[in-house]
Amino acid sequence: MNAPSRRVPRLPSDREIAQAREASRQLARLLPAEDEEDAANSPALRLVTADNQHEMIALPPGALRLLVDMLTQLGQGRAVTVLPQNAELTTQEVANYLNVSRPYVVSLIEQNKLPARKVGTRRRVAFDDLLRFDEQQRARQRAALDELARIDAELGL
Repeated sequence: MNAPSRRVPRLPSDREIAQAREASRQLARLLPAEDEEDAANSPALRLVTADNQHEMIALPPGALRLLVDMLTQLGQGRAVTVLPQNAELTTQEVANYLNVSRPYVVSLIEQNKLPARKVGTRRRVAFDDLLRFDEQQRARQRAALDELARIDAELGL
């Protein structure tokens, strides 16, 4: 089975941003309450094609929520990428996600700070591992900032 190909995310145009904002607003009204999310409450949407063909489609609540989230991000001018939970990323993709250099990612892997596996000569990082690493990094950063704020308060700065 081939791995799904990933497209490089691109920023939406001004027209796409406006369309995404409107679509997000309209679809958000259809979201069921959190305690009502089940298949029985799947909203049915009517799609109309360019040649005026009508199709009804039922979306699972989770898919509708994902679609609204994606449209919200696009409506704010951000690029969006959807990855399956079991996706594996290249070191360059990890670097882009973390907003760091690829050599820095390689050093994190070599220091066993970020789990990875070798595929031939290439390293792959499980997306779940990347999310876990990123959250741990953010927690450490928050703790360091809290400590700095505490020291500032003690010194009266």
